[in-house]
Amino acid sequence: MQQRILVLHGPNLNLLGSREPDHYGAATLEDITAELERIAAARSVTLEHFQSNHEGELVDRIQQAGGRCAGVLINPAAYTHTSIAIRDAFGATRLPFVEVHLSNVHARESFRHHSMLSGLAIGQVVGFGPASYYLGLQGLIRYLSS
Repeated sequence: MQQRILVLHGPNLNLLGSREPDHYGAATLEDITAELERIAAARSVTLEHFQSNHEGELVDRIQQAGGRCAGVLINPAAYTHTSIAIRDAFGATRLPFVEVHLSNVHARESFRHHSMLSGLAIGQVVGFGPASYYLGLQGLIRYLSS
């Protein structure tokens, strides 16, 4: 049976490519999705992609993934620093997940230095632009295969 991984993108990531390129680069969400699909296909993994600017929709997707997906790759964006609800959804479903960020959040404003999710994550990849997603996916696949 092929593994299924949920890929979640938080608020404002639909604007990638035009949003603050000095922090987030020129790649669009579609560019990132295409490369994630290529990586997944080479490893016989199926991906589900979802982006939302709404916290509750992200929580709903995490809950729906429980028992259906093997794990989650998430860029929670601004919800990284504020969302107890997303943290609780991961705690309730016990889904293994990797947290990714395009920019190095630890080198930016101090309010970005704390993640509500990192204590539950199996790993965190930050600061490598779109490669943060690719490295995170590869790490999650390796974790799920062990």
